[in-house]
Amino acid sequence: MDPVTLAFYAIVCACLGAAAPRVPRLPIRLAVGATVGLVAASVLPLIKGALHLY
Repeated sequence: MDPVTLAFYAIVCACLGAAAPRVPRLPIRLAVGATVGLVAASVLPLIKGALHLY
């Protein structure tokens, strides 16, 4: 993995970890985690493409 990918997922996981205790039920936490993972995986190529434009 390249550094951009590692940093991106570290930030996403940190934010999700900080928010997780506020969600009371496990099924909801799992759904939120899956949704965040899908969104993060979808957005990462756009971010990487934007970083290579300059």
